[in-house]
Amino acid sequence: MLVSGLLMSLQYLFYGLCLALPLGLLIALCRLSPYKILRALGASYVEVVRSIPLLAQMLFWYFGVPELLPEPVKAALYEGPVESICAVLAIGFYTAAYMAEDIRSGIRAVPAVQLEAARAIGLPYLRAMRLVILPQAFRLTVPPLISQTLNLWKGTSIATVIGAAEMMYQAGQVESQSFRSFEAFAFASVAYLTVSMIITGLAAWFQHRYPVRTM
Repeated sequence: MLVSGLLMSLQYLFYGLCLALPLGLLIALCRLSPYKILRALGASYVEVVRSIPLLAQMLFWYFGVPELLPEPVKAALYEGPVESICAVLAIGFYTAAYMAEDIRSGIRAVPAVQLEAARAIGLPYLRAMRLVILPQAFRLTVPPLISQTLNLWKGTSIATVIGAAEMMYQAGQVESQSFRSFEAFAFASVAYLTVSMIITGLAAWFQHRYPVRTM
């Protein structure tokens, strides 16, 4: 049960990251867009999501959002792994707001004259961002993005409140069935620590292998 919970938590980490990273990039581009409405939408998303605790968002996705769906859709949703779907959505959308700010900072760290030069030779805004700015920005934002991945990993434990069969939920089930509290939660603690140290080690290796040099 504990190993099954660990594997489920790792799946939440993977799928949450697959949702958070592209969404964070999209939000960052909106915040830097030359169009005022896109900047307002991006800023509103970041401020709203970062102001609401992950626990509240997890409960909202599980209890609140299904009530807005048509009855057939809601019935089909609850026949599937609804807890896992809601957990990934909550974790992904929450982390995206923080990743967006890291990506935006990386884009702003690239000298503005490079974007101006790209536009001067006829590149549209989005193509200039894709070919000139973003490759350099991602180089700068990898360390903070890895840190956000660490926060995402620890945030998977919140999914236990909606009954998702991740590691903390399984540890609670083992404890309630066997009354072996120390072993159950020691396993969960060591597993969280091990994966966290792997992510931290990856960040340290990247910073050592590709140090950020400023002018």
